[in-house]
Amino acid sequence: MKKSDIVALIKAYANNNRTDFINKSMDIANDFKESGDVELSQYIMSLFSEGLNMSPQGEEQVSSFFTEISDCNQPLYLPEGITSDLLGIINSIKGNKGLNKFLFIGKPGTGKTEAVKQLAKALGRTILCVNFSTIVDSALGQTNKNLISLFKEINNLYNPSNYIVLFDEIDALVLDRINKNDLREMGRATSTFLKCLDTLDNKVLLIGTTNLYEYLDKALVRRFDAVISFDCYSLKDKIDIANNLISYYKKGNNISKDERLLSKIIKLTDNDSLTPGILKNTIRQAIAFSSVTDPNNYLMRIFDKLKAKPYTFEELSSYGFTVREIEILTGVSKSTVSRKLSEGTNE
Repeated sequence: MKKSDIVALIKAYANNNRTDFINKSMDIANDFKESGDVELSQYIMSLFSEGLNMSPQGEEQVSSFFTEISDCNQPLYLPEGITSDLLGIINSIKGNKGLNKFLFIGKPGTGKTEAVKQLAKALGRTILCVNFSTIVDSALGQTNKNLISLFKEINNLYNPSNYIVLFDEIDALVLDRINKNDLREMGRATSTFLKCLDTLDNKVLLIGTTNLYEYLDKALVRRFDAVISFDCYSLKDKIDIANNLISYYKKGNNISKDERLLSKIIKLTDNDSLTPGILKNTIRQAIAFSSVTDPNNYLMRIFDKLKAKPYTFEELSSYGFTVREIEILTGVSKSTVSRKLSEGTNE
């Protein structure tokens, strides 16, 4: 232990600065740990177990800076490219390749947070999701102090290989410092965050997610080892995901799977805003709400939820829907649909 540590510890005590006193004590405990005196390190940490919410054995009972998130028990269907990147992260972490900071970018509903859950499951880790409400303070000088304390706690995790530290929607915390609309003080908070990120222990696996990638400070982006884009779903990917979701949710439900009709619905309703998250919520609800006596009712519900406008019989026919399929989607009998099509009317 350095003389400067003793002076800093006494100074913090004399000034009744509990935060600095605890942080310096954690630094000292960590120094003892790195020098091989784990027993003394754990004893020091135990003295602050109430304030730090840690157990003497070093099994973290993390502070209010974090919320523990369980891994996902439901399947996540991703395009081959994203799956390949996630496998690459797993291989990198298991092989100790020196990469430990990853940024997941993409529109809401593209599976960024769910992918983190899948990674946690594959790596056997618990997700520590940062609570921004406990970090950002109306007194922005306090925000800087909170950030420093947050990273001290992260860097002092006794078993970092047990966790993934998740900054979900990281854009809420780190803004573009050169953006003319940015507040000067928040720019300082961003600068503090960048400095803290530079001190991150390379044993800690940190993942950030954002749907506002273009507004992130570029200095922040450069500090991540890899940026994984989730904005790469093709039409085929969406069709495959929809079919897989129906196979998953149809268990125990009286529904008839019709991949051909489902594909036509996705093709007709596909746009940039149609994400896997929307597909999942729409399909799950449609199957749950569907009539127990009509095995095709869920398809009508999916179509009604996803369509951007009402379609006439003639329009549906021009998009390749058969008379039977139009009957399923509209609830109008085939004979009536055929007659209306021959008359050229939808009335």
